[in-house]
Amino acid sequence: MDKNYDQSKESDIYKRWEESGSFAPKGLGKPFTIIMPPPNANDPLHVGHAMFVSIEDILTRYHRMKGDSTLWLPGTDHAGIETQYVFEKKLVKQGKSRFDFDRDTLYKMIWDYVQENSSTTVDQMKRLGASSDWKKFKFTLDSDIVDQVTETFINLYQDGLVYRDKKLVNYCTKCGTSYSELEVNHVEETTKLYFIKYGPFVLATTRPETKFADTAVAVHPSDKRYIKYIGQEIEVDGLLGKFKLNVIADEYVDPKFGTGVVKITPFHDFNDYEVWQRHKNEIPEPKQVIGFDGKLTEIAGKYSGLKIKAARELIEKDLQTTGLLEKVNDKYVHTIGTCYRCGSVLEPLPLLQFFIKVKSLAQKALKALDSKETVVFGAGREKILRNWLTNLKDWNISRQIVWGIRIPAWYRDKQMQIRKESPGEGWIQEIDSFDTWFSSGQWPVITLKSKPGDFEKFYPTTIMETGYDILPIWVVRMMLLGIYMTGKSPFKQVYLHGLIRDEQGRKMSKSVGNVINPLEMVDKYGADAIRMALVISSTPGQDKSVGESTIRGMRNFSNKIWNAARFVKDFTGTSKDNQEFIKKINSISSNVSNLLENLKIGLAAETVYNEFWHWFCDSAIEEAKAGKINKNQILWGLKEFLKLLHPFMPFVTESIWQELGHKDLLITASWPK
Repeated sequence: MDKNYDQSKESDIYKRWEESGSFAPKGLGKPFTIIMPPPNANDPLHVGHAMFVSIEDILTRYHRMKGDSTLWLPGTDHAGIETQYVFEKKLVKQGKSRFDFDRDTLYKMIWDYVQENSSTTVDQMKRLGASSDWKKFKFTLDSDIVDQVTETFINLYQDGLVYRDKKLVNYCTKCGTSYSELEVNHVEETTKLYFIKYGPFVLATTRPETKFADTAVAVHPSDKRYIKYIGQEIEVDGLLGKFKLNVIADEYVDPKFGTGVVKITPFHDFNDYEVWQRHKNEIPEPKQVIGFDGKLTEIAGKYSGLKIKAARELIEKDLQTTGLLEKVNDKYVHTIGTCYRCGSVLEPLPLLQFFIKVKSLAQKALKALDSKETVVFGAGREKILRNWLTNLKDWNISRQIVWGIRIPAWYRDKQMQIRKESPGEGWIQEIDSFDTWFSSGQWPVITLKSKPGDFEKFYPTTIMETGYDILPIWVVRMMLLGIYMTGKSPFKQVYLHGLIRDEQGRKMSKSVGNVINPLEMVDKYGADAIRMALVISSTPGQDKSVGESTIRGMRNFSNKIWNAARFVKDFTGTSKDNQEFIKKINSISSNVSNLLENLKIGLAAETVYNEFWHWFCDSAIEEAKAGKINKNQILWGLKEFLKLLHPFMPFVTESIWQELGHKDLLITASWPK
């Protein structure tokens, strides 16, 4: 054996694995299935991706060596708005805009752009050692996937679970699309709270620019200060002249907020929209003062055409000038919704969209949790999952983007048909695309149905492994749609890994300069080192701190394994038998197996690390040198450890396995009994 382990041979080892067909399901054991969370087909891997690849590959290699019929099905996601957003930034640099192209042309341009970079993600996962069955690889815009997603939508519609309506939605005026509630980032903001004179009242609002779309003022029905006004019409002095509003009573109003009087602006506030739904006889049809371009509409008079921030500043100034502004609290803290993609403040705006009724679907998902059909691993995460399922609102699945699966709705005059193909001449197709999460929410079902026999054998899948941060965005959707499509929850277990933070426990950020590039670490220290650094001592549902020093330490562990193997290979030793050594190895094997069976992956990694370094190397090898363990036993012990270490550190262990003269591959060896 060479003096040092050569990590540059990792690509050769991976090529041999792949060419051997080792990644395909084999064995007569029970099916074990993981459906890979599909990363963005166009993005390079980040450290979070490296975490999921490491964990899922560990479980895959373990179950494959156990003899289970093991399938890790890979794929990538078209990532709708995220990909289109990146492409639009590319257009801006060229002095162009998405509005310069028709829908089909823009779609083709994005398609070509994604295809140019689509192999990057797969190649990088392979460099990390991902032993997925690449022959079953799926992309969310594959034609068969598109057909299945479309069919699900048609079925939902025919079952009365899809409807089209003009409702208030979360809209990003920068990205130019709506979102569902699950995609909204709620953040705290310190802003101004304006106290404005409204006829006989003074009311507080954070959004004076929406006042031109007010349809009523509301008070709490038991607020003694204002009971005499309920049901009355008041006249209000405004920046565009006098106007009249009805005073209504609704328990939504908090008497302790501001002055206990609130303005009702149904098309720009979700709570106000609900108030309008309850008081349609008392409130006139709502008006829209903020357009989808983020500018004030013509009903704002002289403020029309201004962006929200500029309008708010000018309106504040004019309210002061006219004496309509009583005071301003400039340190008011409240929560706002922001776009998860670009960070812009989302506007509640009225839009005609397709919605899925989720109540009955969510109840079935909750039953799956109650019956333990699906079990969640991650401290406190099941409670969060249940909370989302309990409080879900109807899911807006329309997106005003071209990059995605086009909604199969067809219109002529006032008619609408939901079908895959055009009904005939004169029918126009819906221009909106499905929410990306509508297709990825079907992922466990539609990927397995792509190959004959796979769905029948591998569904429900064994484990869904993903980051806890997309629990509400993705796991919820998969349970809703998977149960609807099959009658069964799509996975038996959900394993949620935490976020990867730096050595000081800080969130990784480019601005802070503490981001770890996993591929740079692979180049520097080898894939085994970053894999082991990420998973060792990790706990489901909890964040993990990792720095370059941790990765370097695991590179040292690779060298330790290599050097131990060099000694054992050349060891001549004695013929003395040591039963305690054998018992110890078997005990370690049993312990590691038990930990992996119970998804205590971080503890399993820690155990095999400590036992190899601090017992096998520091103790057993020394005993062998002293003549207390014979050559055959110490060699057998090394091979057992190579098997135990292989799921965690596949490259160095496979390399040593070959150095020991094996013609077969370690990846296909049997797990220690």
